[in-house]
Amino acid sequence: MEDTIAAISTAFGEGGIGIIRISGEGSLKVMREVFVPAVKGEPENRKMTYGHIVDPDNGQTIDEVLCVFMKGPGTYTAEDLVEIDCHGGMVPLRKTLELVLRKGARLAEKGEFTKRAFLNGRIDLSQAEAVIDLIRARADKTYDVAIDQLEGSLSKCIRAIRKKLMDALVDLTVNIDYPDEDIEELTYSKLSKTLVEVRSDVKELLDSASTGRIINEGLKVAIIGKPNVGKSSLMNALLRESRAIVTEIPGTTRDTIEETLSIKGIPVILTDTAGIRDTDDRIETIGIERSKKSFNEADLVILVLDGSCPLSREDRQIMEYVEPGKTIAIVNKEDLGHVITADAVRELLPGIQVIATSMDLGSGLAELENAIVGRVYKGNVRQNESCMVTNVRHKGLLEDAGKSLSDAMALAKAGEPLEIVEIDVNCAYEALGEIIGEAVGDDILDEVFSRFCLGK
Repeated sequence: MEDTIAAISTAFGEGGIGIIRISGEGSLKVMREVFVPAVKGEPENRKMTYGHIVDPDNGQTIDEVLCVFMKGPGTYTAEDLVEIDCHGGMVPLRKTLELVLRKGARLAEKGEFTKRAFLNGRIDLSQAEAVIDLIRARADKTYDVAIDQLEGSLSKCIRAIRKKLMDALVDLTVNIDYPDEDIEELTYSKLSKTLVEVRSDVKELLDSASTGRIINEGLKVAIIGKPNVGKSSLMNALLRESRAIVTEIPGTTRDTIEETLSIKGIPVILTDTAGIRDTDDRIETIGIERSKKSFNEADLVILVLDGSCPLSREDRQIMEYVEPGKTIAIVNKEDLGHVITADAVRELLPGIQVIATSMDLGSGLAELENAIVGRVYKGNVRQNESCMVTNVRHKGLLEDAGKSLSDAMALAKAGEPLEIVEIDVNCAYEALGEIIGEAVGDDILDEVFSRFCLGK
């Protein structure tokens, strides 16, 4: 019999309600030990009951609560489960949990409730990982993708690909083990066609991984430029609040300032950097070095230029650092009249996207936000893409599967024995299985569920 586990499932701190979750065969027994309903009687399945948590050893009332028993397997863990709705303070929650543990439950490990849901077959491993993404979602698109994966969108894609590989493995096995039987002979041409099709399916998923990582972790955007061109004003405008100090004095920002925001549902990690220029100020020099580090590590760089003045030596030096492919140039201060044209910027940085803006008037901001979102999708992945890879573990396994498939294709093309080809096809099949938790080791499970918070 599995242990009965318990933990506080709500965030620590003060609140209206705090929930203690108990799961396992002994959960109803524990509930009977600690819960005294206001109206005597046996607890009804899935019916919330009012009463009190009372220590049976001394009769002390610990809290006034609502309590519910849910019979498995139709629960989060697919086991018998109890939830106690306490007052949301640390003391009543702690005292209630201590009593529950004293009466037969043990403290749950990190992610153990979700791990049991996986082990009991209610969800697969990719769905379990979607739970943590859902909890940590910082923007609408992150939430949407996590919900899709929790509902099984990625699982369905992986299972469909594995079905094709299983059919190929069956044909390989039959032709290897029963070559003299009256069966359809597996030709290298038919095998190669299947492998090419499956490799294409895997590549399509991998192509979504770059976008998926950004949706899950956030797009790193660095705002760069010389002092006093409007970098901090741009940051404040995107945040819709005065986060960075803005003055007419050059060099006001001496260190990087980082904030997270959502642009059209996409999480964006925005960094306002110190103005880059030649200076003898030691503190400002350190800030400038941090600025260079920030835009080297960024997914996207926004280069801000003062459009009311001709391009300076400092502007041109900064432009030598940037990569046009991952940069958007902002020609700012449109309200003062521009002497810098988009063509002049593109002459120095061919192919760069240029947007005219005015922070005082708010012009160009909507165009900039659309351009930022466009960089996330890169024209390769539909914004309503239901099957998207957002997990580094999944990406690595897809890469392993893709390599095995490429090796199998090369062997099949060379006419190598089917026994040799089968090894790589099976490796691809197993790698894809690890994504959804089939043929996965305990060490991987421990690693996955250790990322969860206690009580989930």
